[in-house]
Amino acid sequence: MSETKVFLLPDLGEGLTEAELVNWLVAVGDEIRVDQPIAEVETAKSMVEVPSPYAGTVAVLHGEPGQTLDVGKPLISVTPVGAMSVVGPAESPVVEPVETAAAETYREEEKAGSGNVLIGYGTPGGHGQARRTRARKQSVVEPVETGAVATRTPVIEPVRPVIEPVEITSAEKSADDLTLLRTRVPGKLGAVISPLVRRMAREHGVDLGGLQGSGASGLIMRKDVEAAISPSPAVEPGVARSSLVEPVETGRSVVMPLETSRSETDSRTGLGITARTPVRGVRKAVAANMTRSRSEIPEATVWVDVDATALVEMRAALKKADPHNTPGLLAFIARFVTAGLKKYPALNTRIVTTEDAAGGESLEIVAFDGVNLGFAAQTERGLMVPSVRNADKMSARELDVEIRRLTAVVREGKATPSELGSGTFTLNNFGVFGVDGSAAIINHPEVGILGVGRIIDKPWVVNGELAVRKLTELTLTFDHRVCDGGTAGGFLRYVADAMEMPGSALTDM
Repeated sequence: MSETKVFLLPDLGEGLTEAELVNWLVAVGDEIRVDQPIAEVETAKSMVEVPSPYAGTVAVLHGEPGQTLDVGKPLISVTPVGAMSVVGPAESPVVEPVETAAAETYREEEKAGSGNVLIGYGTPGGHGQARRTRARKQSVVEPVETGAVATRTPVIEPVRPVIEPVEITSAEKSADDLTLLRTRVPGKLGAVISPLVRRMAREHGVDLGGLQGSGASGLIMRKDVEAAISPSPAVEPGVARSSLVEPVETGRSVVMPLETSRSETDSRTGLGITARTPVRGVRKAVAANMTRSRSEIPEATVWVDVDATALVEMRAALKKADPHNTPGLLAFIARFVTAGLKKYPALNTRIVTTEDAAGGESLEIVAFDGVNLGFAAQTERGLMVPSVRNADKMSARELDVEIRRLTAVVREGKATPSELGSGTFTLNNFGVFGVDGSAAIINHPEVGILGVGRIIDKPWVVNGELAVRKLTELTLTFDHRVCDGGTAGGFLRYVADAMEMPGSALTDM
């Protein structure tokens, strides 16, 4: 009997409880080594490769690309090298020989590990190389008489993937599996196994106790819940149904086209529905964070027009002198912002809820020794906000280097949770989209965000005379619980003055 080991999706850090399976890097039947990457998963923070803590042969892949998996649920099952396994017909089992050397190698690998650590788990040292082999199907060979000893050639069958969901043992169940216990069918297998199916039923108000599962032993499948949510209309006699259209991949969102044989009509508008796009991954996290920000933070917005002519001219002069090592305009503005936060530290704080002596809730304003400056970066996976740690200790040139590095990292989907979740204030350059201003939503749990509009030529009065100047608009949205308009206006005016007189401002910083 095989000693298959089940690897559970590990804790991915930052309180994340689920991840979307983007791509399998191995297949059933492959031989893998310790810490070999086995899957790419996308969390609300970034794309990561998940390494295997086990060596052996891939037995089961628990999930399909595009499926959302819960942390702590099975990801992959691995049969260790040298484990005894039975293959072939049930009435005439053929036992694979034990490879002693390979088994010993596996044991040594598992003791040593390679040191590759994913957030939440890892191994202590060593290195594992990826190796991919496939078992070949061979015909059954009858025993051959050789003198008085009969030998049997082992039959090697390819390992076939398990399609149906695998029941999770009690040791793998989390506290929320009480729902599973309430939906068991007496005398049968658990009626619902997949956390995805349970969540789908819960979100759409479907009573699992009243559903008849189409799976083995009455197992309730995803298609059963989908059928309960949107019952399929009866097909008129004589009308042939066309085949289903496969999902279309658009970036990281999967759009589900409707069947061409029927159209779905929206009940409110009366218009036909052309596609449904699940909100998940980064987009789901952004939606939740923005909703929380608007529901919890009493925000206010102030703005000012800024004559950035001197800043643009200063950078042009620096670029002429050193074409390859001149910071961008955003780096200079970031330097002014960090200096402004030192002068007005109330905007570089966070509000937390605490429990007082009487058992009630109270608020605290938490101040920080330093500035982690976040900046908004547009990527194929949506809007990301990486943060420059200890930005207040950097020069404009150092800020420029780090901003460029983090931008490249988030666009590759390889930013770490700490790079995406440690900001204390956000700078948003929405001028790159060709707009002048925006009442931005605060990046919860921060208390302020400064937006910079496009820099364009506009008429401006200088020394009593009309002139054409390089103008931009600064917009500050702030949490009114941590400061009033005087503090917010003072900070905004400080940054604006620094942009209008950059030479003197940088001299004093």
